[in-house]
Amino acid sequence: MTIEMTCPTCGSHDISKNGTTRRGKQNYKCRDCNRQFVEDPQWKPKDKDTRAFVNLLLLEKVALAGIARATGVSESWRQGHVNGCYEAVPKAADVGPKPKGKLTVQMDELFSFVDNKGNQQWVWLAIDADT
Repeated sequence: MTIEMTCPTCGSHDISKNGTTRRGKQNYKCRDCNRQFVEDPQWKPKDKDTRAFVNLLLLEKVALAGIARATGVSESWRQGHVNGCYEAVPKAADVGPKPKGKLTVQMDELFSFVDNKGNQQWVWLAIDADT
């Protein structure tokens, strides 16, 4: 049975029914490219305007919850988008090892009693004097 629909990937009209999804919607399959899809999906990719607006709000340092409210995107999509933007940023820091040599340390100590004299608590602080 052929249904008058178009495949979202290749635009073909050669489509057949292919069972239902776990949510109960009719699933279709393109006979040309073998893509499975539903007629009116709940999830749709965000358009370029929404992505650009989210990026603009990120540059303006708007709170992440505020971005989700203002644009109408879900918080999980927003967090995935932010993580993807973060991964795309080139890492410019070049950290090299410290030169090896003599280490000069300044140390200090402090002790106090907690509840009674039998319960002494010590705090030690060690600082590299050169850095």
